[in-house]
Amino acid sequence: MDRVTVFTAFNPVQAQIVNTRLQTAGLDATVEGEAAALSMEGYSLATGGIRVQVPSAQETEARRLIEADEENES
Repeated sequence: MDRVTVFTAFNPVQAQIVNTRLQTAGLDATVEGEAAALSMEGYSLATGGIRVQVPSAQETEARRLIEADEENES
């Protein structure tokens, strides 16, 4: 099962909030790169951020939820 990145953050808290939101909606979301970002200052920026990923079959639904949340924050 291929996983795709649907959200990238440079702040672990932001990545975890998005991850939890997706999991609450029933998606199989995971956070990748968080441990390394927390262990080395600047590592998150150097590697392109902390990634929230879902199975490719759930990508469309995940992106829709993230976009809806971003619109509600505006």
